[in-house]
Amino acid sequence: MSTNIKEMKPRPFSLKVRILSALRFILDALTCVLFKLYYGTKGRKLPLIHDDILKQPAVEVARKIRAREISSVDVLNTCIQRIKETNPVTNYFIDNRFELALKEAKDADDLIKSGSLSIEYLEKEKPFLGVPFTTKDSIGVKGLHMTAGITLRKNCIADKNADVIELLKNSGAIIMGVTNVPEMCMWYESYNCIYGRTLNPYNTTRIVGGSSGGEGVIQTVGGSIFGIGSDIGGSIRMPAYFNGIFGHKPTRRAVSNKGQYPELKNDDVNLYLCVGPMTRFAVDLKHIQKVISGDCAKTLDLDKPVDIGKLKVFYQFSNGAPLMSEVDPEIKQAMVKVVEHFQLKHKIIAEEKKIEWLKRSQAIWFTTMKNEVPFAAYIMKNPSLASNITEIFKNILGLSGNTLIGLFVALTDQEKFNPESKKYKYFMEARDYLEEEFKTMLGEDGIFLFPTHPVPAPYHNQPLIRPMNFMYTAIINSLGLPATTVPLGLNSDGLPIGIQVVANLNKDRLCFAVAEELEKAFGGWFEPQSIKQS
Repeated sequence: MSTNIKEMKPRPFSLKVRILSALRFILDALTCVLFKLYYGTKGRKLPLIHDDILKQPAVEVARKIRAREISSVDVLNTCIQRIKETNPVTNYFIDNRFELALKEAKDADDLIKSGSLSIEYLEKEKPFLGVPFTTKDSIGVKGLHMTAGITLRKNCIADKNADVIELLKNSGAIIMGVTNVPEMCMWYESYNCIYGRTLNPYNTTRIVGGSSGGEGVIQTVGGSIFGIGSDIGGSIRMPAYFNGIFGHKPTRRAVSNKGQYPELKNDDVNLYLCVGPMTRFAVDLKHIQKVISGDCAKTLDLDKPVDIGKLKVFYQFSNGAPLMSEVDPEIKQAMVKVVEHFQLKHKIIAEEKKIEWLKRSQAIWFTTMKNEVPFAAYIMKNPSLASNITEIFKNILGLSGNTLIGLFVALTDQEKFNPESKKYKYFMEARDYLEEEFKTMLGEDGIFLFPTHPVPAPYHNQPLIRPMNFMYTAIINSLGLPATTVPLGLNSDGLPIGIQVVANLNKDRLCFAVAEELEKAFGGWFEPQSIKQS
């Protein structure tokens, strides 16, 4: 590095940016009233979970299957029934392999009944034997649709499993099907022109997040024992946050990305895109991560004990960036309670930070996402500026196969990728500086508490007024650090809120340990009761 990190400061924001930020704030305030009037305060109700097996961690379900306290077939049928009774309300599940899954579940039960392999062997070599799981519609599952929410791919069928699916199948887990995503997985509301919009179980007038939005929903309603998502800007952590579950973005390169769409043509994307677990229970995160990391699990050293009392805790309430919503007071209050918990129970005095370069989260993330293939090439047959504008007008008339936000993203992605430009080099250097600042701060035993999102789940389409709010998660992707979304209960409107816990590279185990600690202290996942839908 040419400059000491302490010497490099972000440039002041231009007058144009400050004016745009003020206008966005005013527009947001005005439209909040309109959204509430349009959608009302009550959503559709979901049936409650009646089978206790859906309220237990994946590791406990696996133990019971191995011990023959319950059969894999029974667990799978329970999940299928739960999907059938909740999917019509929230629209999260888009393709299944139930028949094949039932055959695999019977095979798992027969293997256990045979006694040919000891329980100890199965626990070590097949830790998720007979346990049903799901993943998003951009991660390949052989024989199932793999559209990534793109109309041009509506008939695409995966011809093989993604690496992560193969690793889980080798561990004995049974893949049931795939869940809904936004178009091209590049937005934080899960809506596309093939399968439609996914609705939040806590209040169906609200969004579920994206791009692993359908996966967030199936987990919180109990339709799957655990799930797998992918995250390039918060696509695991935001749906986990909006749906009140746990979601982990691993350390960069800790999990293979092979078998996703779009295919990675630039290896640099592996620095920012991650596959990770989504669960109702914190205890499952580590065990799933051990499987999906494959040979990389040794680097993460996930079984090394974590002494919570010896952690260094840092926190920051806001990134201070323009064009974003202010952090909701109830989220700040929840973070204060977490800080107080560490002080009261573990005598840890947390240190508040104000990291200057977080103000430039947008510029850094967009720079790291620069690609030689324009966004429009993925979602349109003959991409051009003219065809893009035409599709926008067609969308307004309800005649386009593309989403409005997808077309807007394509329209703004017209600048050719130039790695030699001064702007690109400046913000890549800024990214390097910010990573070093985090690594120096976190060291071997530090965690950083940060909002997952500045507000609870918005109304449907409201993200169009708040397009940059995902930067709270996206900047962590740019740095390659591990981060776990931790639910901290429901707000006064009955919507989930929480924070993300960030650790240093390869210190994912710190995130997991803190997630388990905070789950015990604050209750973790709460089933959507459909009692308070306001």
